[in-house]
Amino acid sequence: MGFSTISVIGLGYIGLPTAAVFAARKLKVIGIDVNQKAVDTINGGQIHIVEPDLDIVVHAAVTEGYLRASTRPEPADAFLIAVPTPFKDGHAPDLSYIESASKSIAPVLKKGDLVILESTSPVGATEKMASWLAEARPDLTFPQTHGEASDVRVAHCPERVLPGHVLRELVQNDRVIGGMTPKCSDAATRLYKLFVEGECIITNARTAEMCKLTENSFRDVNIAFANELSMICDKFDVDVWELIKLANRHPRVNILQPGPGVGGHCIAVDPWFIVSQADGQAKLIKTAREVNDSKPSWVIEKVDAAVADHLSSHPEKSEKDIVIACFGLAFKPDIDDLRESPSLEITKNISNRHAGKVIVVEPNIDSLPVTLPNVELCTLEEAFERADVLLLLVDHKPFKSVPSSLLQGRQIVDTRGIWLV
Repeated sequence: MGFSTISVIGLGYIGLPTAAVFAARKLKVIGIDVNQKAVDTINGGQIHIVEPDLDIVVHAAVTEGYLRASTRPEPADAFLIAVPTPFKDGHAPDLSYIESASKSIAPVLKKGDLVILESTSPVGATEKMASWLAEARPDLTFPQTHGEASDVRVAHCPERVLPGHVLRELVQNDRVIGGMTPKCSDAATRLYKLFVEGECIITNARTAEMCKLTENSFRDVNIAFANELSMICDKFDVDVWELIKLANRHPRVNILQPGPGVGGHCIAVDPWFIVSQADGQAKLIKTAREVNDSKPSWVIEKVDAAVADHLSSHPEKSEKDIVIACFGLAFKPDIDDLRESPSLEITKNISNRHAGKVIVVEPNIDSLPVTLPNVELCTLEEAFERADVLLLLVDHKPFKSVPSSLLQGRQIVDTRGIWLV
């Protein structure tokens, strides 16, 4: 069968670019989101997130009539679910968004439709989604009961894209296709081949789910090594940045760069999905998560020490007189995404405990989140004029070009190693 209409459920950092690339191939796409403001913005030919070139693609797709957004699901030939999968207390995965999305599309499903779960999920989530659909539509058959003969095809196809390069990587990256049956995989492959130039590699749904979790857990473990190394080097008064450069000259060593922690909705979250289901076996994965989750507290201790050093050299001042500038809130450079950002949590913690003023420089946003009520958003120039302590959290491009003359004699806590003077 062909795909004349495609529906994408969840118009966030993955869903909207995915809808846009389908629409750019002159396919009719209906984007569904519970956020009325986001829907209205998209229907106006604009976007509500920051992603290079996405605004151009969305504007063209909407103007030409290939992309439309709505809050209510409508009939389509293929449904891609790209909603959040956070975790609850105790790091147990929260599948309520997937359940809600499944139940919302169930009334408009018909025989021959394809439903793909793109949301990063714990192992078995695709089967749960299929069971929710089956409960809502007992008049249709699904792969868990009817196998290859099912009315509706179901698959798990995780995304693996880099924020800031999403449009290119959606098209060029290989795609893992995990159907609940071979026919489900075949249908999903035919859909993605409408825009994917990379290879579509077929496996089963559970392996596809585990693949995405494995990729991000691998990265988390390697980042944890770098973060742990930075704390050890600080204890020994060793320059971790120089050390890593030297160690990486070994032909089989490639240590990553340390930072203030790990953020984003993937690396900071996905390993917990494995731990929640295999706590007794996932010892290394769990420890890596704990190391990376502990790094923000270590950074805050370094800021406390910098404040104390400034007070000791300026006895006429009190803590209330000291201004701390935090540079960067996003979870990685040159994007506006604050999800699971250690930089945001560090800034929030500092603002709650510091008696003086806390200011922030984040060139990718226009207003601060409500979680920072006592913090002021400033320009780069204002921060250098006012601040006594500089905390570098994200290596955004504008921060890399700060002249060394502005850094001389300052109290600096540099978690990214770009302001070494």
